[in-house]
Amino acid sequence: MAILQKLYSIYELIRPVLDVAILAFIIYKGYELLEKTQALPLVKGAGFLALVYGIAWLFNLTTLQWVLTIIAPGLFIAIAIVFQPELRKIFMRLGQAEFFSPNATVQIGKLDAVITAAELLSQRRRGMLIVFPRKINLKNIIETGTKINAEISSSLIVSIFEFDGPLHDGAMVIHNGKIAAASCFLPLSERQDIRKNFGTRHRASLGMAEQSDAVILIVSEESGAISLAYDAKLYYDLTSTEVTRKLKELFDKGNRKEIEQQESSAEDREVLVE
Repeated sequence: MAILQKLYSIYELIRPVLDVAILAFIIYKGYELLEKTQALPLVKGAGFLALVYGIAWLFNLTTLQWVLTIIAPGLFIAIAIVFQPELRKIFMRLGQAEFFSPNATVQIGKLDAVITAAELLSQRRRGMLIVFPRKINLKNIIETGTKINAEISSSLIVSIFEFDGPLHDGAMVIHNGKIAAASCFLPLSERQDIRKNFGTRHRASLGMAEQSDAVILIVSEESGAISLAYDAKLYYDLTSTEVTRKLKELFDKGNRKEIEQQESSAEDREVLVE
């Protein structure tokens, strides 16, 4: 009994810290999730309305309180309707996320093999689409394609995408340091501000970046441009140096300081609007 009382007293001491720590973790993860979607302006708008209501309550502005109380239910319904796609993406991420697992890592040598393949395909004007999952599980995407489970090599990637074979169309998924599958189907982006000359690969890569935290490497079949999509954004026509730096920055956390010292002065370019 004395042991239980001692444990309870210890729990009472750490309970406030545990309470605040869990709440801070939830807020941080929630903000991190929203930041990677287009719903952040929605949260900012809701925060502004909450601030206005707080000011009205503090200074006893009864008319303003009455107006806000009347419009609040209709406003929340309108938000749910207008931002339904974004809300759906948020809940999908919540259901798929593995919050306590670290970001997926890709060995630098294998990453260089992928970039070499991208350069070769870019020179030959052959399209390529490769998905690197991070925390969000993409098992449902892998199951839409043909499972390969092969070691990563530039020659294998080039042979899959260079010729019009059965695995040429669709995306390749690299997971746990291996080529997990090829010819996978990705969700298309529904955004209206995408360049009209962007084809299915770019729309699919942006759709994947909107619905997950994956990083997608794209080679355009029309122009040979190498691009990256992640965090609901598309960075078009990057140099090999920029692609290498950004991929290593995203996946090789241990060498981040070294990468930042070596990075070029070129800026990332998001290109969506005409």
